[in-house]
Amino acid sequence: MQENPNWATGCPVAITVCDANGIIIEMNDRAAEVFAKDGGRALIGTDVMQCHSEASRLLMKEMMTSQTSHSYTIEKNGIKKFVHQTPWFRGREFGGLVEFSMEIPNELPHFVRS
Repeated sequence: MQENPNWATGCPVAITVCDANGIIIEMNDRAAEVFAKDGGRALIGTDVMQCHSEASRLLMKEMMTSQTSHSYTIEKNGIKKFVHQTPWFRGREFGGLVEFSMEIPNELPHFVRS
């Protein structure tokens, strides 16, 4: 058994991580594929804010200040995605934001469980 496998590498969910200053510090394989037209892994070391519109930059700055999450769905070229952006921490210190972006079916069941 391999110790500490990097499960995120082959995960079919795009995972992009930035530090507390908004600098992209990590991308898994899927994120590099999704952002290939923008540079893929060459984006590591760049400011995540440069990849977003002014409205998105304001929202991300607020998320970083308040250390809160944001979730939404989008559809582009007939593909629907769920995007979840959330803070990550080193111990109790704010480390930055991580974004999970995954393709989802157009019709998604919703269950309420008790």
